[in-house]
Amino acid sequence: MAIFLCFLFFLISSATACDRCVHHTKVAYFSKASALSSGACGYGSLALGFYGGHLAAGVPSLFKDGAGCGACIQIRCKNTTLCSRAGTTVILTDLNRNNQTDFVLSSRAFMAMANKGMGQQVLKLGLVDVEYKRVLCNYNKQNLAIRVEEMSQKPHYLAIKVLYQGGQTEIVGMDVAQVDSSRWTYMTRNYGAIWDTSNVPSGPLQLRFVVTGGYDGKWVWAKKVLPADWKVGETYDAGVQISDIAQEPCYPCDNENWN
Repeated sequence: MAIFLCFLFFLISSATACDRCVHHTKVAYFSKASALSSGACGYGSLALGFYGGHLAAGVPSLFKDGAGCGACIQIRCKNTTLCSRAGTTVILTDLNRNNQTDFVLSSRAFMAMANKGMGQQVLKLGLVDVEYKRVLCNYNKQNLAIRVEEMSQKPHYLAIKVLYQGGQTEIVGMDVAQVDSSRWTYMTRNYGAIWDTSNVPSGPLQLRFVVTGGYDGKWVWAKKVLPADWKVGETYDAGVQISDIAQEPCYPCDNENWN
C-alpha cells in the first residue's frame, strides 16, 4: 500500500508540474486574417503585426474570458507527408465559437504548418488534425506596452490595452496608482486584453499586474507607465518584461523541442 501511495503521489506531482502539455484537435482557417485581428481580444489591426500574422481564435477554455489573449501556441499538423515537424507558432487574438475545432487559424498560419512548397496543398485540405502546446511568447526583449484606448475620457475614465506580453503566463488582475503613491485603484477587464477604471488617479501613473504561473501568481510592478499628460491612442512602454513560465496539469510532460 505504501508503494502504491508513493506512486500515486508521484503521478499527481508530475501532473501538476508541466511546462508543456501536448493537446490534440482539428483546426480550420479563415481566408482573411482581419477576421481574427478585429475579434474578441480587441487588438484590432495591431494584431496583423504579431508573429507575422500567424493568428488564431481559440475555444472558450483557451480564451479564458480574455485572459488567454496573447497566448502563444506551437501547432503542427499530423500529416507528415505535407506538414513539417516544427509546425508554426500562432498567437491567440480571438474567440472561436465553433466547438468542432480548438482553433481557427489565419490562412497564413495554416499554410505555415506545411513543408516547404506545400502550403497550398495543406490549405486545400481545409480541416486538418493537429497537436499543439503552449510556448513562450518572444518579442525580442521588447517590453510590455500599454495603449490608451479611444474610449478613454480624461480625467474620469481610463481604458488600456496590454500589448507584447512575453513569457507563458496570463494577466488576471491589474491595479493603477499615482507614481510614488500606495493608494491603488482596482482595474477590471472590460473585454479581451482591455482593462478599465472609472476612478482614475491624477498625475503620472504606475501599474501592477497579477500574473499567473499555472497554480501560483505573482505581482509584476511597472513603476512608471503613463505620464501625467497621457493621451488617447498613444502606446507607452511599461518598463518591464514578463518572462515567467506557466504550468499545466498533464502527464506525461513534453520537454521536446519541435523543430
